[in-house]
Amino acid sequence: MTELDYKAIDVDNHYYEPIDAFTRHLDKQFRKRGVQMVKDGKHTLAIIGDRVNRFIPNPTFDPIIVPGCLDPFFRGEIPEGYDRSNMMKVEELELRPEYHNRDARAAVVDKQDLETVVMFPTFGCGVEEALRADIPATMASLRAFNLWLDEDWGFDRPDHRILTAPMISLADPEAAVAEVDSVIERGARLVHVRPAPVPGFPKPRSLGDPLHDPVWARLAEANVPVAFHLGDSGYLKIAAMWGGKENFEGFGTVDPFDKIVVDDRAIHDSIASLIVHGVFRRHPSLRVASIENGSDWVHRLAKRLHKLANQFPQTFPNDPIDELRNNVWVAPYYEEDVLALADRIGIDRILFGSDWPHGEGLENPTSYVKDLAGLDDRDIRKVMRDNATEFLAPASIA
Repeated sequence: MTELDYKAIDVDNHYYEPIDAFTRHLDKQFRKRGVQMVKDGKHTLAIIGDRVNRFIPNPTFDPIIVPGCLDPFFRGEIPEGYDRSNMMKVEELELRPEYHNRDARAAVVDKQDLETVVMFPTFGCGVEEALRADIPATMASLRAFNLWLDEDWGFDRPDHRILTAPMISLADPEAAVAEVDSVIERGARLVHVRPAPVPGFPKPRSLGDPLHDPVWARLAEANVPVAFHLGDSGYLKIAAMWGGKENFEGFGTVDPFDKIVVDDRAIHDSIASLIVHGVFRRHPSLRVASIENGSDWVHRLAKRLHKLANQFPQTFPNDPIDELRNNVWVAPYYEEDVLALADRIGIDRILFGSDWPHGEGLENPTSYVKDLAGLDDRDIRKVMRDNATEFLAPASIA
């Protein structure tokens, strides 16, 4: 661990879901339309909707990747002759009860010298995209998932060691309001919304469509922030236009060109939709955070918003850069330029996230401070703790 004279708050942690996370509480009428886990010899396959889903190729998570083993790959520090497959290290899931048991995880949080961790799905980050053509099944599946999440982990407990983010889909606006009300009543301190266009018929919708205002209003009134965590946003369809794969496959064969084409477009476009389509103007107290999406997109978005505001002043009664700096928090990748990000959005809007226990994250979460060179102790504390305290301000029942 890295020595700090305070306990840090890590806004990017993960659990590994059991195979019944989406089915334990699923309405029976959706058993064949939601997530199904099917044995294929020694392997377990996830069938979502009507096809095999490979967002997570091994949905049992056994064996499981060792935390931080891919760190050099994501820093671009790969020894000559190595590739990502050479760096992969795995271990048996039973050796890591903290990945699926709350009490065991709370003990690890203490050992890591953390005050609180915010936990997100692993498998779950690919489900909404897989069900995008079946909105009723989407809403039922995410409701079932949130019931499982509250049952196994709890949204928040008195010790505040672990906060979990229930998943909210906006695909059915009325059902989304009902689900937001439900999770807030059960103590949710934040919610997770997919950074992507909202599935809908006859066509998808912007996150900023006024149809979604009741959801944003509920969250703003209850002081519950929104996290946009990296997942399957459906953007590989853009790569497919260039001859690439259309569907995300975790740890599958990667064409680097797909990375260039898709990169961080989903979060860039999602935050742009909130600003350009007036969400923060209509709900000025709404807080949102980008988690595990990096931060390079912030600079491109700010440049584009500034230009558009000059070209179309009637669309921007408020300065869009002010909205970006006031309403949006960002957890950058640890290898990125934090000083440049602070210049762009202010040091008060930068969050610490380790992505523990994923292989591309940090082996020791608080080692993140080593990548904050150039910041003074006061600003390091803001990134490592105080900014998260502001973002996660206790919710109120509206």
